[in-house]
Amino acid sequence: MSEKRVTVKAEGVIKEYRMGGTVLQALKGVDVSIEKGEYISIMGPSGSGKSTLFNMIGALDEPTSGVVYIDDVNLLELSPAEIAWIRCWKIGYIFQSFNLLPVMSALENVTLPMIFAGVPVSERRDKAMELLTKVGLGERADHKPTELSGGQQQRVAIARALANGPAIILADEPTGNLDLKTGRDIINLLKEMNEEEDVTIISATHDLKMLDVSDRVVYIRDGMVEQIKNRAELEIEIGSVEGEESGHL
Repeated sequence: MSEKRVTVKAEGVIKEYRMGGTVLQALKGVDVSIEKGEYISIMGPSGSGKSTLFNMIGALDEPTSGVVYIDDVNLLELSPAEIAWIRCWKIGYIFQSFNLLPVMSALENVTLPMIFAGVPVSERRDKAMELLTKVGLGERADHKPTELSGGQQQRVAIARALANGPAIILADEPTGNLDLKTGRDIINLLKEMNEEEDVTIISATHDLKMLDVSDRVVYIRDGMVEQIKNRAELEIEIGSVEGEESGHL
């Protein structure tokens, strides 16, 4: 079996925020490598640094020191235009608050990244309909976000994230605003995309249900990687999503 290549790599990543005379160190030298096609969950308590690491990997912010590579490319060596290209074509983003434009239909929200990427008009609608159908919303394409449930809005956000065929999906608390059953449906949908499209999925999450579909879990605490565990090393007991849920590691 051929060895999978590393698609995301962080080396010695430090992130500091200065507030007056105070320096807050959100990341304290993080090292992590993620292979193409992996499903990774980044977990940790609030304030641990997981969302900061998520932003570094997603080229949404720059480290104070250290390096982040996407497909062996050092992000710090790229121009703003090249970073914009990475965000447009290499990475798809899914957020807890969905971040859909309320004045646009589901179809129009999904076509938006394709407009920025310069995809021809003749191709945009067909591709958006294909993606909405794939996430189970083909019949709701003309509905605006306010006419959709939270789970349906997140499905639109997933379709939008896939619009330009990215190699990496970054999902920041993708189930945070959803009920248990809907959250499970979204997790399963992300796993399907991971397996069918060989998309690398990196999720910052508190949701223990996410562990069940992850290849590896990166635990962050106090700005450092506390441990990294393979799925086989995790002992998880998750109750039925129909009732009370408990999760134990």
